[in-house]
Amino acid sequence: MSIARAVLLRASKSRFLADQVSHRSFVKRAVRRFMPGESPEEALDAALKLAAEGRGTVFTKLGENLSSLADAEAVRDHYLWFFDQVAARRVPGHVSIKPTQLGLDLSPDKCAEYCETLAQKAESTGTYFWIDMEDSSYVDRTLALYRGLRAKHEKVGICLQAYLRRTPADLESLIAISPTIRLVKGAYAEPADLAFPEKADTDRAFYELSVRMLEAAAQGKRFPILGTHDVPLLRRLIDKARDLSVPDGGYEIHMLYGIRDGDQRQLRDAGRNVRTLISYGASWFPWYMRRLAERPANVWFVMKSMVG
Repeated sequence: MSIARAVLLRASKSRFLADQVSHRSFVKRAVRRFMPGESPEEALDAALKLAAEGRGTVFTKLGENLSSLADAEAVRDHYLWFFDQVAARRVPGHVSIKPTQLGLDLSPDKCAEYCETLAQKAESTGTYFWIDMEDSSYVDRTLALYRGLRAKHEKVGICLQAYLRRTPADLESLIAISPTIRLVKGAYAEPADLAFPEKADTDRAFYELSVRMLEAAAQGKRFPILGTHDVPLLRRLIDKARDLSVPDGGYEIHMLYGIRDGDQRQLRDAGRNVRTLISYGASWFPWYMRRLAERPANVWFVMKSMVG
C-alpha cells in the first residue's frame, strides 16, 4: 500500500480531522466533485439529469457506525421516505445502505428487522435494495444479513470486495442462492493477511472474480455488477462477456458520481447498462477520505479548490 493511501485511510477514521475540516468552504467545494450536495433533494435532482442520458442511479445516505438504536430507526425512516420520493419522481434509482447505519453494531436483530422493512419497501416501489460491505470485521455478519433477506426477496443485492483474500470463497457460497452482487475493489485499510496490499493483485482478483460472475450469468444466474472506474479492465471484461455469450443487458457497470463521467456516457452510448452511485448527507468526511485514497492524485484537486 502506498504511503499516500495509508495516510488518507488513517485520516478517514479521525473524528478530530472531520470536526476541523467538514465546515470549511474550500473542502466543501472539493467534495462536490464526488457528490451533488448534502441534501436528498440535490441527489434526486442529479439523478433525474442522469436519467435523461439513459443512466440509472444507486443512492446512499452517508453515515455509519451509529451510537444508538434511535439513530438507526431514524435512518430507516429516512430511507422509507426516500423510496417514496424515488417512486414519486420516477427516478430509475436503487438504494444502498451500510448495515452499521441500521444498528448492526448495537443489535443484529434490530438491524435485520430494519433491513427487512426496507427490502419490503423496495419491493413495493418496484426497485432494488442494496447491502453495502464495510471493513473486513463485518463481512460474516453482512453475508448472514443478506442471506436472510435473499431468502424472502428477489430484488436485494450485496457488495463484495475484490481485495479481500476471502472473497473467492464468499462468492462461491453465494452463487447457489442466485445473488445480485456488486463487485468493487475495496477502500478500507486492511492488514496484508486479510487483503492484498498491492494494486496489481487486487486488479487480478477483480478480473478473476468478475469472470466467475459472468460465467454464472451465462448459466442463468443473476446478473453481475462491475463496480470499477478502471476502464481498461472493464474493456477486458466486456470482451469476456461477449466470449461467454452474456448479452450487454446481462450485467451492469457501476461508477461513482463525478468520476470518469465521460467514460460513463461512452459506455452507455455503446449499449452498456450503467448506473451512477450518488452519495448525499452531512457525514461525508470518512467516505471522502476513502475516495481520495482510491486515487491519491485527487488530492491535487483539493489543493486547487483551496484557491478557488
